Parts: sequence; structure tokens; C-alpha cells
Amino acid sequence: MKKIIIISGVVGAIITLATFINGCKPSEAVANRSGAQIWGETCVRCHNPADPATFSDTEWDVAAMHMQIRGNLTANEIKKVQEFLQSAN
Repeated sequence: MKKIIIISGVVGAIITLATFINGCKPSEAVANRSGAQIWGETCVRCHNPADPATFSDTEWDVAAMHMQIRGNLTANEIKKVQEFLQSAN
């Protein structure tokens, strides 16, 4: 009887862990968004986004660092946004 309870507990823990790990991954559609899409969807939440040509690459680097924290963006998302913004210069 103890073996069944222990096995059931281990199986339950594995299923819970697998569900938690897979539940934290962004969907493929979200992960595949372009820098332009992320910029357009995220920046307009709080302000009118600036024209990409408004700032130099260095100024966009500083803004991206700040907005990664404020906008709750992942490192991959902010990299895509920076590449988009800097491609306009």
C-alpha cells in the first residue's frame, strides 16, 4: 500500500512539474513576433512610440535597457526591438 502511495505521489509530482514547465513557455505565435510587432504592441500601451529614426543606435540601446524593465520584455524580445529600431538609422 505504501508503494502505491509513493508511486502515485511521484507520478503526480512529475505531471505537475511537466505542466508547469510547459505552461511557462510562450506560444509559438508569441515567440515568433518580429521586433516591429513587439514594438508596436508593447510601446503603445504607455505612450506614443517614437519614429525609429528619431534616436541614434546608442540612444536606442539606452532606451531599450530601460524599457525592457518597464515593459516587462524578455531579453530576446528587446533584442528584436533594438534590431528593428536600429535598422531605421
